[in-house]
Amino acid sequence: MRSHLRFTKQEKRGIFFLLLLIAGLQFGYYLYTGQTVRNTTSNFAVDSIVTIYIDSVKTSQLLKEVQPLKVFNPNFITDYKGYVLGLAPSELDRIYAFRKQGLFVNSAREFQKVSQVSDSLLAVIGPYFKFPSWTKVADIEKDTDFVNAEYADINTASEASLQRISGIGEVLSKRIIAFRNSLGGFVDIEQLFDVYGLKPEVARRAMKLFKVISVPDIKKIPLNTATVNDLASLVYINKGLARRIVHYRDSIGQFDSIAELTKIEDFPTDRIGRIKLYLSLEKLLL
Repeated sequence: MRSHLRFTKQEKRGIFFLLLLIAGLQFGYYLYTGQTVRNTTSNFAVDSIVTIYIDSVKTSQLLKEVQPLKVFNPNFITDYKGYVLGLAPSELDRIYAFRKQGLFVNSAREFQKVSQVSDSLLAVIGPYFKFPSWTKVADIEKDTDFVNAEYADINTASEASLQRISGIGEVLSKRIIAFRNSLGGFVDIEQLFDVYGLKPEVARRAMKLFKVISVPDIKKIPLNTATVNDLASLVYINKGLARRIVHYRDSIGQFDSIAELTKIEDFPTDRIGRIKLYLSLEKLLL
């Protein structure tokens, strides 16, 4: 046996390098497996974050289902509130577009008409709608018996009372009063149609609540003797139109009727009924 265990120096050196190589391979394998373990641990960390997120979403969904709804004004519904209530983005967009026009929904049924939500969803969320007290006026307007109700005076109406009308906000209420002041007071309720920016349907809505009760004392302008400045003092007639009226009158001698004004170029024929209220026709003796 001793003869088999004897090695030359060269063989001993070879065995030493072989053992060294084996040890190096073992150490390299250890480093590789250690790195793999670290990578695996990192991946598990990412998975845990995702799991936490999923759990939070589930918890949020659970809270939505168990959290009791509170009453709110649907005119100011938010994206989050709409999501919680189950409204589709397109349904919310219709509400937002409606509100951008300065309009308000005044009932659950009107909310459905604008947003186009389903009957089943409206039945769930409708009981939680709360509208300001002034919106009840819009509901009264739809009542056929409202024509027998007492009207308010448009010539004494405040900004707040005008804003009770759906479609009239702060800007339009100020504009109505400014127009009323420039007229010296409304003589005819249909003059609401002449307020800049006031939509016809909103004006009609206001006319269901307001009438001319205190008629202003208007000094009428004699058409056949009025100067350019006299005619231009009317809200409905500008300086250029006033000159054309006087020129036309000079060419025909005098007006036989106020309706003849409609023959003049660029005369607002659709407003002749209101303009008549401020003019008088006194024929001159020739």
